[in-house]
Amino acid sequence: MAASKKSSFIYSAVRTPVGAFQGTLSPLSAPELGAAAVREALRRSRVRDDQIEEVILGNVISAGIGQAPARQAALKSGLPESIGATTVNKVCGSGLKAVILADQMIRLQEADFVVAGGMESMSQAPYLLPQMRGGKKLGNAQIVDSLIHDGLWDPHEDRHMGQLCERIARDRCYSREHQDAYALRSYTRALTAHETGAFDQEIVEVPVNHRGKTGVVRVDEQPFAEDLDQIPFMNPVFEKNSGTITKGNGAKINDGAAALVIGKESRNLTPLARIIGYAGHAQAPGEFGLAPAQAVEKALERCRLTVKDIDLFELNEAFAVVSLTLNDLLDLDPEKVNVNGGSIAL
Repeated sequence: MAASKKSSFIYSAVRTPVGAFQGTLSPLSAPELGAAAVREALRRSRVRDDQIEEVILGNVISAGIGQAPARQAALKSGLPESIGATTVNKVCGSGLKAVILADQMIRLQEADFVVAGGMESMSQAPYLLPQMRGGKKLGNAQIVDSLIHDGLWDPHEDRHMGQLCERIARDRCYSREHQDAYALRSYTRALTAHETGAFDQEIVEVPVNHRGKTGVVRVDEQPFAEDLDQIPFMNPVFEKNSGTITKGNGAKINDGAAALVIGKESRNLTPLARIIGYAGHAQAPGEFGLAPAQAVEKALERCRLTVKDIDLFELNEAFAVVSLTLNDLLDLDPEKVNVNGGSIAL
C-alpha cells in the first residue's frame, strides 16, 4: 500500500449496540461501555496491548461518572496502567475529535498506536443541585438535569438545540412532512441494515444485568422500538403550536460506545482504511446545524477532492432538518448518505 510514512491507518472499528434511553444498557456506566468497545477493538486489530500508547475517548455528560472517564475505560478494558488516557468533550463531535487527535499523534510520530472513540450513558446522566454548594438557606431549590444542561442546551442563546433547529427549519422552509420523510428513510435503512447483517462486523455484544435478569445485548434497540406509522402524528417537542421537530424526526437519547485502533503503517497488520484528511468549522452557536457543511467543504479542499469523488457519506443526524440542510448545501446524492441509517434511527 503506497502511503506516506506519516500516514495513519485504522486497524479495527468496533461499537457496542446502541441502547435505548433507560433500556437494556442503562445499568452500565459510560466507562464500562467504553471498555467493552476498547477491549474488542484491540482484539480484532491484532495490535498488542503493550503497543498502545494512548487512549482518547469522547464523553459529553461526565457529571457523576468519576475521575478521568477515559482512564477508567482504558483500565477496565484490561490495558496496562502505564498507558495514558485523555477524555475529550466536543459535544456531538467528541468521538470524531478523539480520532483526529489520535491521527495527529501518529502523523507527528508521537505514538505508534492509539485507541480512539467515544462513550456515553445518557440514561445515567444525574440531576444536579447547583445551589447546594453554598448552602441553601431559605426557599425552594432548583434541580438541574445534566443531560439537557450539559448535553443539549446552548449556553450562548440559552435555548435547547432543538429550538435552534426549529429556526433553521423556518429559515430554509423545511416542512414537517419533509423532515418526517427523511426520518422514515433513516429508520427503513437501519432496519434493512440489521436484517441483512450490515452491522454484524462492527457490533460487539455486551453482557448486562438489567432488572434482575442477566443477558447479552447484541442489536441496536431504537430501530425496533419506534412505531413508524405514528411518526407523522407525533407532537412537536420544542414549539408546541407551530413546531416541526418531534421525537420521531430527531436524534435519540441513547447509551453506547465505539472505539478504533489507529496506528502507523505495519507490514504485519491489515488496515481497514487510511486517514487522508479532516477539517473543522465553527460559526454562530445558533447556526450550529449549518457548520458541518463548511467542515466537509474544507476537508474536501484539503484533500483535493470534490463531492463527486466520494462514494459514501456518514453524517450526524442531529435532527432531520440538519441532515436535509447538509444534503442541500453540499448537493449530495441521497443514495450515498447514511446508507445504513443514522442517528435518528439508531
